[in-house]
Amino acid sequence: MTKTAVAIRHVAFEDAGVWREPLAEAGYDLSYVEAGVDALADAARAADLVIVLGGPIGVYETDAYPFLVDEIAVVRRRLEAGAPIVGVCLGAQLMAVALGARVAPGPGKEIGYAPVALADAGRASPLARLDGLPVLHWHGDACELPPGALLLASTPLGPVQAFSRGPRALALQFHVEADPHRIEQWLIGHAAELAAAGLDPRALRADALRHGEATAAAGRALLAEWLGTSAP
Repeated sequence: MTKTAVAIRHVAFEDAGVWREPLAEAGYDLSYVEAGVDALADAARAADLVIVLGGPIGVYETDAYPFLVDEIAVVRRRLEAGAPIVGVCLGAQLMAVALGARVAPGPGKEIGYAPVALADAGRASPLARLDGLPVLHWHGDACELPPGALLLASTPLGPVQAFSRGPRALALQFHVEADPHRIEQWLIGHAAELAAAGLDPRALRADALRHGEATAAAGRALLAEWLGTSAP
């Protein structure tokens, strides 16, 4: 029987990327619901797996983007039910807030390819596949470790880069789902942010060419392993 995976998407180019393959191999039919446009609650409630993707807004910007209130509630219900959920970047921050942690602007932007330092728990998890590999960072916010969560990875600017909450909730601040062959969409879509941060898209493009394939392969393997042990 086909299983259902619903991805909550905030901007069109930040999609499931290279995760489509391991999802299909694990028997999941992937569909998207668009945050701020579609009704999220019913789609999330019926899904075997929910993936909450990234986006260029802060989880704390609920006055400017009221749909975040409902999205946090959807994520919280999913977590309380112990149903499988994966959060990426903004998705991870939504999970953190839903679990009672604080998310706020960090000490600086983390944009580009760089490795994460794995905690002991991270080395004993599917994240072990990322050991020593540069991953794609694209965020300026930082989150606390939620109560009861297990720290999996960190960086100097982001002490909480990944965490789990039980076997069925995984949060990643960084991107291992991004398709390196579509990095140009990221460079175009986030052009204003790159310019404001003084970052050269040519350097990011070159890093995607240098590191993207290895990171994508590790990202596919990470999700496949997590699905095999943590999702129905």
